[in-house]
Amino acid sequence: MRWALVKVCLAVTAMVVIAFAVPLGLVIREMASDRAFSDAERQAGAIAPTLSITTDREELTRAVLSTEPGDRGHLAVHVPAPGTAADGTEGEALDIGTRRATPKDVATVQKDGRASIAEVTGGFALLQPTALSTGEIAVVEVFVPEGEVSNGVATAWLMLAGVGVALIVGSVAVADRLGVRMVQPAQRLAGAAQDLGEGRLGTRVPEEGPTELRSAAVAFNSMADQVVQLLANERELAADLSHRLRTPLTVLRLNAASLGEGPAAEQTRAAVQQLEHEVDTIIRTAREQRPQTQGGQPEAGCDASEVIRERMGFWSALAEDEGREVRLAGVDRTVRIPVARPELAAALDALLGNVFRHTPEGTAFAVDVHHSGDAVIVLVSDAGPGIDDPKAALARGASGRAGARGSTGLGLDIVRRVAESTGGDLRIGRSVLGGTEVRIWIGLHGSRPERGRRGHGRRVGR
Repeated sequence: MRWALVKVCLAVTAMVVIAFAVPLGLVIREMASDRAFSDAERQAGAIAPTLSITTDREELTRAVLSTEPGDRGHLAVHVPAPGTAADGTEGEALDIGTRRATPKDVATVQKDGRASIAEVTGGFALLQPTALSTGEIAVVEVFVPEGEVSNGVATAWLMLAGVGVALIVGSVAVADRLGVRMVQPAQRLAGAAQDLGEGRLGTRVPEEGPTELRSAAVAFNSMADQVVQLLANERELAADLSHRLRTPLTVLRLNAASLGEGPAAEQTRAAVQQLEHEVDTIIRTAREQRPQTQGGQPEAGCDASEVIRERMGFWSALAEDEGREVRLAGVDRTVRIPVARPELAAALDALLGNVFRHTPEGTAFAVDVHHSGDAVIVLVSDAGPGIDDPKAALARGASGRAGARGSTGLGLDIVRRVAESTGGDLRIGRSVLGGTEVRIWIGLHGSRPERGRRGHGRRVGR
């Protein structure tokens, strides 16, 4: 927008300057020419009184040399020959001074009795007719050099060009300042929208600039306030709903405590304790605003291998009771990821819980961890019936429509948000076990992986 405004002002100002400067330059040239020939007429008129008194050669020669153009050789007098005298002799024509005009031009002026301008070598010759006392017509020739005709024209043209350039530069500068005044608020608005989209909810836009941009800034700030309020309400709702679970959890914990001894009783009490811990974590997370980095990701990280080993230890006990074969690979070394420990644990529990809920007892499953340099890939595979519509399963709240009865779709949504918070993604495909393979791509540097390395449903070699 800024450069477009500058170009428009440049074009308009240039056309205006040309429209006025070109005719004005031509007028200046004509004025210089008229001034030169007016001076020549005045100089020719200076010798007219002498011609009206006498036509003597010596007198006329002294009169011509006494003038400035005559002294420089720019003035000449052409007197025609007089008629026949009383003694029968004919007079002689007189040419005094330096002659430049052709005899034909001089004869034409004598015949017509009107002044004329003739082109001669090096300039122009003004031929001015003057009546003599004898009734004849004498011609006064004044030479006007080419330099006098165009005297001052070049300087005037240079001044016009300078004024035109100054006008163009000034208009461009003014247009640039106006463009900056319009573009900067728009850039701030675009930057604030990008920051808000990246999760920096405290971003606001100064209400500056033109009226339209000020209105847009006011609307943006109002929208940002509404977004913050909606998120706060959502956190409060999540906390309230989680808090309501404490009463039935308390009853469940008391009932579990009365089960006595045995492996099943211990597993039930451990599950109730873990459930209480998760509910408390949800309440704290919903009530508190977590600190964010510049990129909108959590500041804390965790060891993915350690968290996966811990959660697999919990789910392996349940798998043993149901006769499920479990395989775990790739967790023999430390793998740091930019995801908080509770979030990774919740994501893994959501995926493994789906395996137990939506596959028959005895169905095998596996968890594999791969480190690709700029990302960590976690694969959760099973040998179940699979998912008919992976795209619908990834939609929040649509898993029930994807063929998973009793599912709200929030489990996969939790996993997806964990992956996307690092610049990664979540994919669902067919596993080598014959069932579903859920791939979690976790970016290590907050940048999205290359598209060529992330095909939909692509399986990583084991």
